[in-house]
Amino acid sequence: RGSLEQTAGRKARRQRDPVHPPEEEHDSAPGRTARTLGFGGYQVVGRTVTIAAEAAVIHEQFCDPARLNAVLGGHLRVEPAAGGRLLWVLEVNSHRIRMETVVVHDRPGEMRAWRSIEGAGVDVEIKVQLRGAPAGRGTEVEAHVAYRPKWGLAGHLAARLRGIDPKAQGSRALKRLKMLLETGEIATAHNRR
Repeated sequence: RGSLEQTAGRKARRQRDPVHPPEEEHDSAPGRTARTLGFGGYQVVGRTVTIAAEAAVIHEQFCDPARLNAVLGGHLRVEPAAGGRLLWVLEVNSHRIRMETVVVHDRPGEMRAWRSIEGAGVDVEIKVQLRGAPAGRGTEVEAHVAYRPKWGLAGHLAARLRGIDPKAQGSRALKRLKMLLETGEIATAHNRR
């Protein structure tokens, strides 16, 4: 009992003492799982899903804008732009957010990554990594998005409330990709009879 009181007393003194400020909590978790999502002003989100398909087939989905649009669905689409770039268009009500990106890494069957160009509406980095799943169950698809919301934390929270934040969009896209590659179609309410 005495040691608990001593520890609490030391902690209280450190919090009041400007010479010896309290030690900051260090979060050693990787970016997308850390308790704090601010990495140099970037919000980092990600998700991993196992898909019963070969890595080369999955990689092809991310190389062709038409195939990528089938997977993205909803509010987000891509359009080819000059110089092999992609224009990502997010439609929210009557407002459009455009992000022009360039491929920065492309290793077929392993990884594809995009980065927004200088002066794009949103500073974003998107990376999709592929690796064999345990026990030969297909391929693990890991997607990460690091972005700087236009209006900082307020912009991030507003996007999250509308369901258009990168975490929701990425989760939805990976779910759609899994359905498409494993069943040959994407189940939606429009498919019901």
